[in-house]
Amino acid sequence: MTPENSPSPGTVDASALGLIPAPRTLTAAAAGPYPLGYRTPLTARPGTEGVARWLRATLGPPTGLPLPEGDGTGTSAGDGSGRGSTGQGIVLELDDALAPEGYRLAVEANAVRLTGGTAAGVFRGAQTLRQLLGPDAFRRAPLAPGRTWEVPPVVVEDEPRFGWRGMMLDVCRHFLPKDDVLRYLDLLAAHKLNVFHFHLTDDQGWRIEIKRYPCLTEVGSWRSRTKYGHRASELWDETPYGGFYTQEDIREIVAYAAERHIRVVPEIDIPGHSQAAISAYPELGNTDVVDTTALSVWDTWGVNPNVLAPTDDTLRFFEGVLEEVLELFPAETSPFVHMGGDECPKDQWKESPLAQARIAELGVKDEDGLQSWFIRHFDAWLTARGRRLIGWDEILEGGLAEGAAVSSWRGYGGGIAAAEAGHDVVMCPEQQVYLDHRQDGGPDEPMPIGYVRTLENVYRFEPVPPGLSEEAARHILGTQANVWTEVMQNRARVDYQVFPRLAAFAEVAWSALPAPADRDFAAFDARMRSAHYARLDALGVDYRPPGGPYPRQQRPGILGRPLEGEPPVV
Repeated sequence: MTPENSPSPGTVDASALGLIPAPRTLTAAAAGPYPLGYRTPLTARPGTEGVARWLRATLGPPTGLPLPEGDGTGTSAGDGSGRGSTGQGIVLELDDALAPEGYRLAVEANAVRLTGGTAAGVFRGAQTLRQLLGPDAFRRAPLAPGRTWEVPPVVVEDEPRFGWRGMMLDVCRHFLPKDDVLRYLDLLAAHKLNVFHFHLTDDQGWRIEIKRYPCLTEVGSWRSRTKYGHRASELWDETPYGGFYTQEDIREIVAYAAERHIRVVPEIDIPGHSQAAISAYPELGNTDVVDTTALSVWDTWGVNPNVLAPTDDTLRFFEGVLEEVLELFPAETSPFVHMGGDECPKDQWKESPLAQARIAELGVKDEDGLQSWFIRHFDAWLTARGRRLIGWDEILEGGLAEGAAVSSWRGYGGGIAAAEAGHDVVMCPEQQVYLDHRQDGGPDEPMPIGYVRTLENVYRFEPVPPGLSEEAARHILGTQANVWTEVMQNRARVDYQVFPRLAAFAEVAWSALPAPADRDFAAFDARMRSAHYARLDALGVDYRPPGGPYPRQQRPGILGRPLEGEPPVV
């Protein structure tokens, strides 16, 4: 049962514990609470050693407790200060009878026993353990050295609803330094999310070092200025802007994610959203209809007309890019590679004699078929190397490659069509889970974009649309929230747009909730207020307060593009 439907009164105060996402069952333990002291051991059974390292590194700074290695046989003892603990301490172990990401956390008389179906399950349970210790367990140093830490007397049994629970972060429109990316991986992990979709290339900047093609970052990662606000704004920031991740940075990010059992999905966007690449290597563009040597990295927002030329040389170029990408993102961490495929205007192909000749040569129907040819080529190329292609729902146009998966962003429709055709789908409709959309209809929202999507709106989002056949529903891998950063110039702005709504989204993705209209938002909000906002405070997250933005979070006079009314369900 969820905290909204907790056991009899006085058994477990679910609201006070404030567990987010809500676990499947939360019951009272026969024993406890369980004190943690300076000599409390942490025992890692085979396969859980990585989680033990994470627990020590994460809980050590705020608690001051070393959690020494134990063998689980009751060898620890108190130290006479009242801070000690007898018995087995914290015990981590595997049980393959549980779901892969499922776990059981039980407070017993002589141990806190955390069992998972896999190491990932144990790690998800470790996040629950951290929440049970209270918001101060999310800090970086002890507030009161020597204080008593206790695990409340509970039994938590839990597993996720969906296997794909993600967030996409756009670092092209506005770049986040490596340390900020690592911080977001920690925030995803804290909310039991397990996919980080890394949007690395776009018209406004190329953000990943490719050694074979150095101009991609030497030229393509920098723009001369930046539009300030919506693209209709008359304001500009004239400061040259850019940045990229070295290959060493990427390896570190991927390794950091893997330690937190997060898959990283790199995105290399083709054949549209490619002006940064074309500015670095003009031969990639449609040189027979536009002077591509005059193009620079784009300094504004929207859909760009400059797309890749449908040539064999273009294919070879991006195969070279992907060879390095696959080496940086190993298959065990990144089984999927996102190839974009969205918002590719066909005007240049319609005007290009070369593109028209290619359409005739390939025997495809039209320009949509030409885009499909791009995607099909890289689907086969990635499949031959043990990876899977995923792309935005426009890749359905012209025919979808057999093994490709779809990120359904324009609404539910693309995902429904793909799932009914037997393709795997990640649901991320912009009308519901684009976190760049504004959170309130009031005048103080900074650079207001899109429809109003409140915390409650996100909590009532349902990834599986009604009416989907049972067989098609099995193709819904899960869901993700997307964060496009045109009007998010820095980490604080990203925090404001993402939180607290990502907490609601995480519960939708993880928990077995009722139908949207039946969800107890009041109980969720109570858990947020009793504990989770305090956790975000401890983590330094610059979230939108429930009462509206602080003056420092507002951006008066900066043009946005608010859309009125309820978003359409399409």
